[in-house]
Amino acid sequence: MDFSAVLELSGRTATGLQVPEQVLAALGGGRRPPVRVTIGTYTYRTTVGSMDGRPMIPVSAEHRTAAGIEAGRTVTVGLDLDTEERTVDVPEDLAVALSDDPALVRAFDALSVSRRKALVLPIVQAKGADTRRRRVLRAVDSLRPPPS
Repeated sequence: MDFSAVLELSGRTATGLQVPEQVLAALGGGRRPPVRVTIGTYTYRTTVGSMDGRPMIPVSAEHRTAAGIEAGRTVTVGLDLDTEERTVDVPEDLAVALSDDPALVRAFDALSVSRRKALVLPIVQAKGADTRRRRVLRAVDSLRPPPS
């Protein structure tokens, strides 16, 4: 389903696209459905959120750059309900570190997809082996229960 919207700036850097109510209703996924957003030739997955009671699609700096858009610009948006399972590719070094303790595996598996991404992304973005090792350890430590 296509619609046009202005990329709105909120605060200093946050941007989003307001989803018309009729588009949201036609998707049939509720008020905050998972969606695939297409702007030009660029497509990404996200969830419709709410800002000031309005249904909004968040557009991060990464997505703005990839789509070649900026705040204040009117864009044509393709929006489809995203019914595919959301998964995160776990780097091998993190998987090995987690496999040492079944409680850590359960803790990781219990996280939302966005929280898993937040743990994995710094690891895969590390440029050096030492940095990557530290980030794996930090991710593992964040899954441990706090000391009592």
